[in-house]
Amino acid sequence: MREYNIALIPADGIGPEVIEAGQAVLDAVETHVGDLKFRFKSFDWSSERYKTHGELMPADGLEQLREFDAIYFGAVGAPDVPDHITLWGLRLPICQGFDQYANVRPTKIFPGITSPLHNAGVGDLDWVIVRENSEGEYSGNGGRTHRGLPEEVGTEVSVFTRTGITRIMRFAFKLAQSRPRKLLTVVTKSNAQRFGMVMWDELAAEVSEEFPDVTWDKMLVDAMTVRMVRDPQSLDTIV
Repeated sequence: MREYNIALIPADGIGPEVIEAGQAVLDAVETHVGDLKFRFKSFDWSSERYKTHGELMPADGLEQLREFDAIYFGAVGAPDVPDHITLWGLRLPICQGFDQYANVRPTKIFPGITSPLHNAGVGDLDWVIVRENSEGEYSGNGGRTHRGLPEEVGTEVSVFTRTGITRIMRFAFKLAQSRPRKLLTVVTKSNAQRFGMVMWDELAAEVSEEFPDVTWDKMLVDAMTVRMVRDPQSLDTIV
């Protein structure tokens, strides 16, 4: 019997509804497979908890999660709690604490769903979007001084490392290599952000040499949004 312990964090908004539906799916999988057992434990970490206790999760939250095989996370955020508090108080500490550096988002149009793109229907769009999840704007490097004074200053420094960029590029190239089209598009803003983003482009080219069977190109993020709408079939794996 294969057994897996799963931590449930429904949190806010549609989170509880999503978790409940997903748990029902896992229960059905368990019944269908037979030699599979999921064990669930739910945590009340949420904006409501923040309003009561002043924190979204306890100080030993990561240690509590460490014993689980997977974390099933709903959604976090509430109109009456600032977004930076909910993000940095729950999701990012989990991502960074467990070094979950790859945010992987499959994108498909399912039967019965009307696509928002007029030129893409069921079967026409099959993307996997990979986002670096621990550096850049998520590095948390910055601060504010002289609050409330005319000379108040706020800094938010994006941090990029060769290690961080190389591993997310290698992850994306391997993913593209595993898919039928073997196609990858690298997206940055390297015309304006001439240090960190240029390093992204350079390391993408460097890593690409390890994957000669993967066809890749690069796009500026604003042009990429246009391509997603006008020519979605030209895309497959995106990082």
